[in-house]
Amino acid sequence: MSVETVAERIAAALQRNSVEMIFAQSLPSAVVLACEKVGIRQIAYRQENMGGAMADGYSRISGRVGVVCAQNGPAATLLVPPLSEAFKASIPVVALVQEVERHQLDRNAFQDLDHIALFSACSKWTRRVMTADRIEDHVDSAFIAATSGRPGPAVLILPADLLRENVTASVRGRTGKYGTWPLDPIRPSDEALAAVAKLLARAESPVVLAGGGAVSSAASKALAELQTMAHLPVFTTNMGKGAVDERAPLTCGVLGALNGPRSLGYRTRAIMDEADLVFLVGTRTNQNGTDSWRSIPSTSAVVHLDIDPCEIGRNYESVRLVGDISTTIQALTAALRSEDLSNRSAKKVSLERRIAEAWAQFEQDRSIFSGSNQTPLRPERIMRDLQSRMTPETIVVADASYSSMWIVGQLRALCPGQRFITPRGLAGLGWGLPLGMGAKLARPDSPVVVLVGDGGFAHSWAELETLVRSEINLTVIVLNNGVLGYQKDAETVKFGGYTTACHFAPVDHAALAKACGCEAVTVENPGDIEPALDRALCSKTPVLIEVISDPDAHPPISLFTGTLGPLTLEPSELV
Repeated sequence: MSVETVAERIAAALQRNSVEMIFAQSLPSAVVLACEKVGIRQIAYRQENMGGAMADGYSRISGRVGVVCAQNGPAATLLVPPLSEAFKASIPVVALVQEVERHQLDRNAFQDLDHIALFSACSKWTRRVMTADRIEDHVDSAFIAATSGRPGPAVLILPADLLRENVTASVRGRTGKYGTWPLDPIRPSDEALAAVAKLLARAESPVVLAGGGAVSSAASKALAELQTMAHLPVFTTNMGKGAVDERAPLTCGVLGALNGPRSLGYRTRAIMDEADLVFLVGTRTNQNGTDSWRSIPSTSAVVHLDIDPCEIGRNYESVRLVGDISTTIQALTAALRSEDLSNRSAKKVSLERRIAEAWAQFEQDRSIFSGSNQTPLRPERIMRDLQSRMTPETIVVADASYSSMWIVGQLRALCPGQRFITPRGLAGLGWGLPLGMGAKLARPDSPVVVLVGDGGFAHSWAELETLVRSEINLTVIVLNNGVLGYQKDAETVKFGGYTTACHFAPVDHAALAKACGCEAVTVENPGDIEPALDRALCSKTPVLIEVISDPDAHPPISLFTGTLGPLTLEPSELV
């Protein structure tokens, strides 16, 4: 029988599960060396809390499980934030975490920690391997846990001495492949689907609210077919942006908390308010996606489709559909073909006209900012110029806070399944850049644009060197306004003032990028935005665009209505 080390057996198991790259920092060294030996690429991150976010972004775009590796102790603790985002956002990630040697456990060895307790709140599954003969069983179990049911992180803890141990070939070698997701597409019964089809066909004013579970290519394609065939208006949550074509005549755009004056939601939310049936698709009905649970009318019936049975009914009593989004929507669309949709068809033209008018009013409302030549620059103007350069293949990634809001509220999806990635699961600052790096590695031929604020970018700018070293040619736009924008504005609204932490000393981000070997430019005038974007999007190397932006600009979220923003728009305010 052939003999391998446990580390070599892990590398072989990863390769069998379609893993082509791992996000690591040379640790566990035995595993990384074995992976590189068989052709699995190591993407070596600089900051120990960034690798998990890179694996997350890779998984979201590739449809494969992102794999991140980390050392025991402090590096393991820094996996908690990105794994928490993946856990809340339902993204499959497998983390391989080195442990102290088995005979050193619970003896205060160097960097010893209770890793099982550490990861208990941010993973679906955590195991420590103790015997060499079970290594392939545990690797496969980690992938199965990550990709089955509601996807999420799985953690495999690997004692350092075990990795060096020899293991003979198993009599029953494993051949399964579990590295793509979803692993087990399930759908509800025909009876349950038929009942929901009748509800949708007979409702007077049904709407769809699609969340992050509906953004995959298969799910968005199925949802687009349902939208067209059943004449259904579709809203999305922040995380659901891109699930449907926002140029389609029945698409109402993002709602959530973006419904203050000069938002699209300000013009479309009446359609939601009037709904007698709300069909929730792949959403956790979380606070941001429902404007603090206020956007879904209390008088409407609710149907909820999700892969996680425990999310259905969490906040709204619902007719339950438990299943994979694409598989279930396809089956529901088939069931609707047996229903009389004449009521839906009769209302289609007037509804499309109403939605088109809402989009037109929104364009007029925001033109005061999107068409502004003021300096410092308005983010809406930057988004306008970016929109004109987007194609359906463009992937746009944002950091948390205002960066996310500018993308979901100001850009328009050009096709079903266009990807907009925002870290809205836990919404930690600093994750925009590594998410974008993972996305670009997953789809190297697609343009990837990352939008970050100067506050969030400070958490991750060391990865500029990783961009250059690993030849990841994405475009990074840094909105440099010198403040923690949301913190400053939210404190002002809630307390009438803000703390000294909200203002920064000046930072030359373009100089930082150049020091790391990136191309970089600072934009201060509106006429320089488009040339900078053209140069970056055509480059074969990473480019950073630092934009000096307005510190008083804020998205039209409901929290600011009537305080930092107007309560309503008067005719005199429109241009």
